[in-house]
Parts: sequence; C-alpha cells; structure tokens
Amino acid sequence: LDGGEWAVTNNIWLVGDDREVVVFDAAHDYETIVGAIDGRRVKAIVLTHGHNDHINAAVPLRDAVDAPILLHEADHMLWSVVWPHDEPDGAVVPGQLVTVAGHQLGILHTPGHSPGCCCFHDVASGVVFSGDTLFCGGPGATGRSYSDEPTILRSIRDRLLAMPDHTIVHTGHGDSTTIGAERERVLARAAELGV
Repeated sequence: LDGGEWAVTNNIWLVGDDREVVVFDAAHDYETIVGAIDGRRVKAIVLTHGHNDHINAAVPLRDAVDAPILLHEADHMLWSVVWPHDEPDGAVVPGQLVTVAGHQLGILHTPGHSPGCCCFHDVASGVVFSGDTLFCGGPGATGRSYSDEPTILRSIRDRLLAMPDHTIVHTGHGDSTTIGAERERVLARAAELGV
C-alpha cells in the first residue's frame, strides 16, 4: 500500500448461525477463512473497505464458497490495485441492510480511512463492525492515499458516536472496544482539529 509493505494481522468476522454466514473482510489466507466457515452457506463476502490487507483473499474465497463480493463503489480504485483483472460482484450501499440468520446490519458510510469505508451496525445485538474506521485506541489511520483525518473524525462523530456507549465495536485489527470507551478520545481530537 502506498509503495510499502507491512506485516499486519486482521480480524475477519463471521456473522450468522450454524447454517449461513456473512464474511466481513477477506484478508491474507482464504483457506483459514474457509475452515472457519466450516461448510456453512456464505451469503456474501462484505468488504469494509478496499485496502489490500482487507481484500487480498477475496477472489479465491469467492471461488471457494461461491458467494458475491460486495464493496462500496468509492473504493474501486483501491480494489483494482490488488485485483486489476477482476471486479466485485456488487456494491455495499449505505442505508441498506445486510441480512443473515435473523441479523439485520445497517450499512453506514464512514469515509476517512478510505473514501468507501463502511461500518455495519447490528442494532438488535448492540454491535458494530468498524473495519478500519474505529479501533480500540481511536480512529483508523489517515496517513495513506485517499485518507483524511478530519473526514474520519466527522464520520465517527456523526455516525458511530450516535450509538449508545455500550455498543460493542468489533474492529478490523486488534481488540474490540465500545463506543463509550472511544468517545472522549475521538471528541478531543475532533475539537483539537476544529472538526
């Protein structure tokens, strides 16, 4: 990414039950993901954004489980760096729902880390899957091409901090957190930048 390589570990989230799942992000080793799926039907491979460390196993995973890859259109330029001869099968559309096994996850467009970053909120379960928008410790990185710190802070403030403090945040890297644990840190940084 941006001419450099970093060794990173990613969180890949499976939401569903013992019959069907949605896979959030497809990083590094598709065979490990297939093992975790354990024969369940995959309704979709939903990408939180288009950075290489979240999509580099997407195409072989799609081929292995016969499920569509969904990505916000604003991140297609990032997708094409990794998969220049392939396309996602559909779009992640803010305001729509991802449904699986009785779960309904609202799609929230949260640009800043990348133009097409999205989070997925399961209101009934009190969980949000944040990708690289919000981590345990604050906002996602914004020192990359197509990223912007004021934009990510606005996204978090306007969309994620509107959630109850007890909302669990499952992140794209590292430990999970809660909205309440991150609220003051995000608001302080936003105030510092005048956002």
